[in-house]
Amino acid sequence: MDRIRVAALQYFVRPVQSFDQFRDQVEALVETAEDYKCHLMVFPEYFTIQLLTLGNVKRPIHEQVRDLAHQVPRYIEIISGLARKHHLYILGGTIPVKDDSGDRVYNDAFFFSPSGNFGVQGKLHMTRFEVEDWKVSPRATLRFFDTEFGRVAVAICYDVEFPEIARAAGREGAHILLVPSCTDERQGYLRVRYCSQARAVENQMFVVVSHTVGSLPMVPAVSLNYGQAAILTPSDFAFSRDGILAEGNPNQEMMVIGELNLRTIADSRTNGTVLPLTDSRRSAEVTAHAEIVAL
Repeated sequence: MDRIRVAALQYFVRPVQSFDQFRDQVEALVETAEDYKCHLMVFPEYFTIQLLTLGNVKRPIHEQVRDLAHQVPRYIEIISGLARKHHLYILGGTIPVKDDSGDRVYNDAFFFSPSGNFGVQGKLHMTRFEVEDWKVSPRATLRFFDTEFGRVAVAICYDVEFPEIARAAGREGAHILLVPSCTDERQGYLRVRYCSQARAVENQMFVVVSHTVGSLPMVPAVSLNYGQAAILTPSDFAFSRDGILAEGNPNQEMMVIGELNLRTIADSRTNGTVLPLTDSRRSAEVTAHAEIVAL
């Protein structure tokens, strides 16, 4: 597949009175993506957090997060079924997942294929509130996913601020980086946005960013959301002006849709005005022999 259509969500988190209400919101968005003939859609990080409003939101937040992990089987059943029914690849945002012992909780992104099968990429770098307040642990494995339209990588929110992840994906042939994100204010959002744009330029790849919007005032750490979904490109003649294929209006419930010409990525990595992915191999040689100069 040389061309695919992608949907990146600005997902509105709102209190729900039942799991079915959450399911209905997710299902309606997937149906919309199919209506617009999308091949891939991306939900944001922690969009599942609205399920906390089904329980006692006055408890310590680390206890609530662990209770949310009990919803993983139902979450998988819903999104796997929607991926099969609508013949879509769906990055299902993230949800807290317990380890086998139940002692540790991770922030995992589930990537579903049209067959309903899925792979998992855990978040590799944790923000302070995740470590200090939510008691969430980092995963240790970086994965790349082979699809009908090529190799895809996932960098969950803060992970996109570490360029080594996207560089490794580019060197392994990934043409698309998915960035599900959840940020509470503009500074956090801009860290993710600026780094996502940099990863697109550095590695000559498409970067698809999805964000939560709206708020859950009763739930710590998601009492505010600031987000703007975007589909970002390298900066060269074959791509969109300013390296932005599509973007939403900040902080509104939206679905951002764009069409990716994957052939342009392969061509740019060989024939681009500059070749940063290829030329980056020299960086290791240079930095290995850096010198300190006293002035």
